Amino acid sequence: MPTFRRPVGALLAATLLLALAACGGSPTAAPSDAAIAPGASGTVALDDRPFHLTVPADYDPDTPAPLVVGLHGYTSSGSELGSYFGLDALADQRGYLLALPDGAVDGSGNPFWNATTACCDFADTGVDDSGYLADLITTVESQYAVDPARVYVVGHSNGGFMALRMACEHADLVTAVVSVAGEMTDDPSSCAPSAPVSVLQVQGDADETIAYGGGDNGPGRTYPGAERTVGDWRDLDGCAATPQAGDPLDLEATIDGAETTTQTWSSCQDGAEVALWTIVGGRHVPTWSPDFAPTVLDWLLAHPRAA
Repeated sequence: MPTFRRPVGALLAATLLLALAACGGSPTAAPSDAAIAPGASGTVALDDRPFHLTVPADYDPDTPAPLVVGLHGYTSSGSELGSYFGLDALADQRGYLLALPDGAVDGSGNPFWNATTACCDFADTGVDDSGYLADLITTVESQYAVDPARVYVVGHSNGGFMALRMACEHADLVTAVVSVAGEMTDDPSSCAPSAPVSVLQVQGDADETIAYGGGDNGPGRTYPGAERTVGDWRDLDGCAATPQAGDPLDLEATIDGAETTTQTWSSCQDGAEVALWTIVGGRHVPTWSPDFAPTVLDWLLAHPRAA
């Protein structure tokens, strides 16, 4: 398995909404109780599963910021994912709030996300990680100024599986997702997003842990491959049938040249896009080049939800 690893004042609020409506304005949610200062990181309480949050240095409560949620792989942690993907290093520069939660811990002491039957609730605990991560997003939105059109989930391996599940089940909250070496559910009929979600799949075609062409993690734990994952999302988002090939990318530091091929399915509903970046010769835990994090963030931030 993957080496890298999860009101008071209601009457007053209603009165304010009515007043804004009467004036022809649209209300903006006012964040409250923000405890982490701009340019700092800290822990945010959420039931029995607190999470790590970084607030960018230029955060302004009057200017809604993007929110990026990073999901680690099986046996890893949020802090490891933030460092491995380079998300924590770019939060100030790109101006996004960064949430790095940890998955529940299984009987062997390994953090995991209950993403699909294939990965990675191997003890079948049934922990509701989908609900937990939805609560995480709304918790950040209640305390900080978050742009609801720019809420992104990015994950590796088990975290990639979970990012895709969030797109299936919480399209009202999630704008776009990036799955690195994680796949869709093997039953696409169980995925019924309420709105189009942009999806980027990144995977090495020599992945030794989660097979690029699909496979299983034991009896009854099958998963589709990278190409079927993007094919399912092409259908869900109503995209054009034929992809457009883009320029190759240099994402893997140990492979010479621009080793990653790119395909994009456009003309999707509401301006969404689906893309597949294949790291030719890439394995499950790539050694990222300096271009990886900026390029992934460029893709995410270029895909806000259409107004």
